[in-house]
Amino acid sequence: MDRFVLRLDKAIEKINDADFVVIGAGAGLSTAAGIEYAGKRFTDNFADFIEKYSMRDMYSSGFYPFKTSEEKWAYWARHINVNRFGVGETDVYQKLLKLVENKDYFVLTTNVEHQFWINGFEDERIFATQGDYGLLQCSEACHDKLYDDEELIKEMVEKTVDCKIPSDLVPKCPVCGAEMETNLRKDNLFVEDEKWHEARQRYMDFINKIGDKNVVFLEIGVGFNTPVIIRYPFEQMTHDSPNATLIRLNKDYAGAIKENESKTISFDENVEEILDYWISRVL
Repeated sequence: MDRFVLRLDKAIEKINDADFVVIGAGAGLSTAAGIEYAGKRFTDNFADFIEKYSMRDMYSSGFYPFKTSEEKWAYWARHINVNRFGVGETDVYQKLLKLVENKDYFVLTTNVEHQFWINGFEDERIFATQGDYGLLQCSEACHDKLYDDEELIKEMVEKTVDCKIPSDLVPKCPVCGAEMETNLRKDNLFVEDEKWHEARQRYMDFINKIGDKNVVFLEIGVGFNTPVIIRYPFEQMTHDSPNATLIRLNKDYAGAIKENESKTISFDENVEEILDYWISRVL
């Protein structure tokens, strides 16, 4: 039996035996699900922006220094529509749900495409720390209310001409009049509303009940853009919990830290193939 299968079997045994499963999901999970920010998916959806601004991919384009709000929102409306409202259910997220749906699980994610909700994970078991493409906030954070943006985003996309939206569609804060922006954590003005704080508390309560029970920290696609949110805490909790196992799926950074080598099972192989194997053996 090859080493890959041995690792797969060891990991699913730990998952089956776990009292708790804590999922830590980064950008690599959404990439594995087909929500890619480069390549054909980018060129098919952003040909006009590529021609006008020489854009290379959706990630770097998010930092483009647009000269006007009309241009900025034309890009961001397209970006949000493609990644948040145009994707629907995905096989990889569906398979991940099938793996844990009968376990006591919780999801901590830095992803902002709303995929956990779209694919049927329970709302009270999800903490999305970095925001959501489907929400707007005041750019000055003058108040902590968030606003659904789907209707506005779709209107912006429909009325985009020459990579610009009409000026009257640029969203303004109903309280202070400043321009609105997408609820994404990028600075100290990120709005954490009541729902955000409630989700954070549910996550902390979940972690606090683990104690010396069997727990699997299932980390998928978490790199080093924001390692202090998932990667480093998962390593610390694995080290501190006597009956913890860290299962790390990461194409580029699958390795364990020295202190956790005996408690970590690492995979740099295809995420969907791994999930297929596991759900065929889940109890």
